Amino acid sequence: MEVILIFFVAQWYLSLFFQTFFLHRYAAHQSFTMSKTTEKVFYVLTWVFQGSNYLSPYGYGIMHRMHHAYADTPEDPHSPKYDESIWKMMWKTKTIYTAITSRRMIVDERFTQNIPSWHSFDWFARSWASRIIWGMIYVAIYWQFATVWWLWLLLPIQFMMAPIHGAIINWFAHKYGYVNFKVGDTSRNFLPFDFLMMGESYHNNHHKYGSRANFGGIRWHEIDPTYQIIRLLDKAGVIKLKQDKFNVETERLKKAA
Repeated sequence: MEVILIFFVAQWYLSLFFQTFFLHRYAAHQSFTMSKTTEKVFYVLTWVFQGSNYLSPYGYGIMHRMHHAYADTPEDPHSPKYDESIWKMMWKTKTIYTAITSRRMIVDERFTQNIPSWHSFDWFARSWASRIIWGMIYVAIYWQFATVWWLWLLLPIQFMMAPIHGAIINWFAHKYGYVNFKVGDTSRNFLPFDFLMMGESYHNNHHKYGSRANFGGIRWHEIDPTYQIIRLLDKAGVIKLKQDKFNVETERLKKAA
């Protein structure tokens, strides 16, 4: 039983990390830079840890930029304000994401600037063959180590983990939580201490400062775990953090005081 729970929790956080670090903060917002070789390494790692529910940095990045540009308007790819249920929102999101990733949707040029693109790898990683192979690996692990029947209830979540992560923030963080900033949409900070979503829960902060690598840090309890890893990667030279305008302004005000 312990093996399955460890496997589930590990994939929850590792899959989520690569979604928020590589797809969200890098592909969509360019909060930091990295070499093309490093970019390809993170492509592969995202595929490894997201597995059967791999999301394309190209498709995710463009769609998320559209979300910020059209937040809580009819053009928003996912908004609780215009979708009657979380299931309809998820289906609409999937439809738009697939159209973008498959290059069937004509996208405004402003959303495609500097978006990472590795078309051949994306095609493979998103293929049914890849998803089925990962699915077979998951089933084999459960078959070997699931000692009680209810552990099998976790398996469907693992098949859909990345979309579930997105749905939690895109639905609940636009309905519940607290607000630090008045912005032109319904974004909220879903959790005061984000132990579940690796910093993604500070959604109101993020909508205020979209390109900021640190989603937390506005209140004392807003600790962004992903940002702490980003700082380490920056110090190690794996990535290069861009200058944080929010922190620059904060330091200027401190010195002025």
